[in-house]
Amino acid sequence: MSKLYAGLAAAAVVGMVGGLFAYAQLAQSDDVFAECRAGAVGGDIGGPFTLQSTTGALVTEKDVITKPSLVYFGYTFCPDVCPLDNARNAEAVDILEERGFDVNPVFITIDPARDTPEVMGDFAANMHPKMIGLTGTEEQVKAASQAYKTYYRKQNSDDPEYYLMDHSTFTYLVLPETGFVDFFKRDDTAEQMADRTACFLSQ
Repeated sequence: MSKLYAGLAAAAVVGMVGGLFAYAQLAQSDDVFAECRAGAVGGDIGGPFTLQSTTGALVTEKDVITKPSLVYFGYTFCPDVCPLDNARNAEAVDILEERGFDVNPVFITIDPARDTPEVMGDFAANMHPKMIGLTGTEEQVKAASQAYKTYYRKQNSDDPEYYLMDHSTFTYLVLPETGFVDFFKRDDTAEQMADRTACFLSQ
């Protein structure tokens, strides 16, 4: 009898594993971008936001994400990470343009106290002619950050002007009709970003 139970248990496990595999295959087949992803993407990332453009005008995600966009959260006083990441994103945009793809780099500050519309405008213009710089009130920036599941925190400092910010460093690929589709890490090169982005835009 114990052998019978063992056999039934084994069959149940095999059936469960097979079912999970079939479900995973079916779910993957429903994802038209599956072949473009470097890994699993989970969670509800992205969504509506209201921020301020470099002219001070209020804009929403519908005004900003009018074409495929590489969205990055950082701040202009950042000593190294943000300039390097934004420069890489700009390079990826140039590579994509050479391949016939029109993509915008978007830079959203997590330090609105210092990053006024004018400051963001100067920074974005120096980075890339197509870069869109966005700021806002503390509440607007926080809401946008929460929508994209990013992290930021002001470091302890008694100086109201010369302080640093801790923050996450992902770059998000967002499409006008689809929304968020993938993210890039700091160690992804501009060429790798361009390759994966081109894959998404070719589907």
